[in-house]
Amino acid sequence: MRIALQAAQDAAARGETPVGAVVVDPATGEVVSIGANGPIGAHDPTAHAEIVALRAAAAKLGNYRLTDLTLVVTLEPCAMCAGAISHARIGRLVFGAEDAKGGAVVHGPKFFDQPTCHWRPAVVGGVLAEESSALLKGFFQARRGKAKG
Repeated sequence: MRIALQAAQDAAARGETPVGAVVVDPATGEVVSIGANGPIGAHDPTAHAEIVALRAAAAKLGNYRLTDLTLVVTLEPCAMCAGAISHARIGRLVFGAEDAKGGAVVHGPKFFDQPTCHWRPAVVGGVLAEESSALLKGFFQARRGKAKG
């Protein structure tokens, strides 16, 4: 999660919402890929940290199936990202802060609980949640402050 938090800070420095993600091979501890939010810079609405990390992992491994790998992300994934996680067949999802507004794992549609979901990873939430949440809150407070000034 510390690597994901650093990726989130890197995203914030570029003016992107600070969300970071890491794909890890739990068998070896190897970091397969790192992703950071980038929709603004990439002009790509799908460039969420999870999608960036999943694409990089799939390219590196030469396989769109990422079975048995772990995705670590600083914020509860949205519905789009939950769908991508399912399609990639990620074995385990670990996330930091919950997202009551846009999350889709423990909030909103609870994507992995739906009968139409074809692959469900093991899910662990709340890992370094306070740090992840503080990074997001600080980012948006700073943006609101700039908008007022």
